[in-house]
Amino acid sequence: MQAIRKLLVVVDTRKPEHTALNRACAIAHVTGSQLHILCCNPHPDEETHAVLSDWCEPIRAQGLSVTKHIHWYHSLHETIIKVQQAEQCELVIKDAREESELSKVVFTPSDWKLLRQCPAGILLVKNDKPWENGNILAAVDADPNDGDHQILNDVIISHARDIAGLADGECHLASAHPAPMLSSPDPVYQLQDALQKKYLEVCLGFAEKYHIPADHIHVEEGPASSYIPHIAKKLDAPLVVIGTVARSGLKGAIIGNTAEQIIDSLDADILTLKPTHVMETLEAALSHK
Repeated sequence: MQAIRKLLVVVDTRKPEHTALNRACAIAHVTGSQLHILCCNPHPDEETHAVLSDWCEPIRAQGLSVTKHIHWYHSLHETIIKVQQAEQCELVIKDAREESELSKVVFTPSDWKLLRQCPAGILLVKNDKPWENGNILAAVDADPNDGDHQILNDVIISHARDIAGLADGECHLASAHPAPMLSSPDPVYQLQDALQKKYLEVCLGFAEKYHIPADHIHVEEGPASSYIPHIAKKLDAPLVVIGTVARSGLKGAIIGNTAEQIIDSLDADILTLKPTHVMETLEAALSHK
């Protein structure tokens, strides 16, 4: 988080509340980042320009570097990615869009498309609860047989630990493990105690590496899409850090990935990150467009 130099915050000038912009300003104060305000509007008028200019003045008065953009490119998520690439922003901050259950079945929500296709980290802001002195939750998949997820876990935990340090908070680590499967060829996956022990061992390894207290580790059986919101609420966590992959096609459109499934269930802000190789692949693909 401390290495972030540019923040892209997406705003809607029609809304009375600007929670994402407030959060972006708070982050910029701590990290010293430049702030880029983006209004995704295909038909801006003079009032839109005036509102953005009015917002920038008090932000600059706080000593922050801020620029404003009014842009549109085909769709909301494509516009965001276009500006993110042009400005080389390491983090995109926006309010979480509320989508109906029906729309998720028929259409892929714009936030889902942004999570899949944007190479930068995405912070979806749910509320204005302060991060200071709070419990920052790193949600990981501690499957000991999944090497790819262990690489992503490093990214998730290191960011959560850094944010907790900046916010004078506590970093917690959580992972859900699957239910035992008697048909599994691996005896570890046939017994609940053995499963929990294996997942806990992986989490303890990460906890030792990142200096997280053992009593800040939470491992239980259940789907991550229900367990992570449960433990986040129990901890009253203002921020949950999770990983996501760039999934597309019919399967992704229907079921999404774990990050997408839990977004609506969380009351906390959500920082989504990708493995480095996925980010590099997306960067390469976007550079050829």
